Amino acid sequence: MPTALPVILFDDGRGELAPLTDLRPAFDVRVGALTLLERITLMTGRPPAGLIVPPHLEAVCREKWPSVPVNDRIAATVDCLLVNGRWAVASSEALREVDELGGTPADDRGEPLGHRVSPSQLAAFVRGAPIDAKGSRSDGLTEGSHALLRPWDARKLRDRALAIDLDLLLRLRPESAALTAGVTLIGDRGFNAAATARLLPSVVLDTEHGPIVIDEHAVVRPGAIVIGPAYIGPHSTVLDRAVIRGNTAIGPFCKVAGEVSGTVFQGYANKAHDGFLGDSWLGEWVNLGAGTTNSNLLNTYSEVICRATPDGPNERTGETFLGAIIGDHIKTAICTRIMTGSILHTGSMFATTAPVSGTVGRFTWATDAGSRAYRFDKFLDVARAAMARRRVEPSAAYIDRLRALHDGR
Repeated sequence: MPTALPVILFDDGRGELAPLTDLRPAFDVRVGALTLLERITLMTGRPPAGLIVPPHLEAVCREKWPSVPVNDRIAATVDCLLVNGRWAVASSEALREVDELGGTPADDRGEPLGHRVSPSQLAAFVRGAPIDAKGSRSDGLTEGSHALLRPWDARKLRDRALAIDLDLLLRLRPESAALTAGVTLIGDRGFNAAATARLLPSVVLDTEHGPIVIDEHAVVRPGAIVIGPAYIGPHSTVLDRAVIRGNTAIGPFCKVAGEVSGTVFQGYANKAHDGFLGDSWLGEWVNLGAGTTNSNLLNTYSEVICRATPDGPNERTGETFLGAIIGDHIKTAICTRIMTGSILHTGSMFATTAPVSGTVGRFTWATDAGSRAYRFDKFLDVARAAMARRRVEPSAAYIDRLRALHDGR
């Protein structure tokens, strides 16, 4: 158990994290197998006691987590652990040390990531007052208090977050379902398949370099190879002859084919055809056309330089292997090529013979005739059709948030 205290998650809105956080708070971004909210829920055995989010995300959060108090509805009568949603690698050990040592770990810019707070401090924080960290201790805290500040930090923190999550899942689910005849398991680094998962004959599971967890109602089709460390989320399908390489995490309700390496799928995304996808992050409702392929390494083998926003400055990412950050509702045509370090913001459509490169703003309609704004009514029709295929109807709050993003609000 990380702490017996109730946990309050907050999104401080710091950094430049779009498109990761356009439609969700930072604690709901999948960096490893789990989001931070999912990890906290599994570690403590209960959902967070409250969520603090920026005003533009309040309506969608109240809708997604109706039983959890949001913002001004939060009240506490005991001490709580206040955890920054950008702390994507918060482990049970780190949370326990914050609680027991009274430390205040900070991100690379000195922004606090975790506090133990009294009811009065929490009430003041909800009203917008900063936490007084005077006298707090950082010595002795578990190494690794780095947090999300830029979209490419999802790649930077991926391996550590995935290791934390796979270890947690294997500890909570020590007994795996029996393997179907014809499924080959290699290695002994850890494996768990849920009882409702389906692994068909000729599937190969390679755990020599890390564990594999296959969650409820997931399907791995014939001929697929899954190499750990890897996670296949609920109701997701790894299609025939796919190769899922290490450090990949596939969220719920995805369809994945081709060669995938070191990539995190937030959920509800399709890569259902051949093509390579490496060291990338995909938002929800992404659909990659057949043959879509990205580059994750420069020909010079040098550090990848990116812009978080189209008009932002060039920044060092610290990464040599960095594919693409692909925002929610992105669509690509067949044989689309995506260059190293591309940042594709929410709601865009790409159907160009030239490669997609650099940082592309929200709701861009890109063809060989040029780029223009994607009309919102047309975008919404496509979004509704895509979501209906998973029996999901976008709510009024969700549509309002999409419209605000389209309008630049």
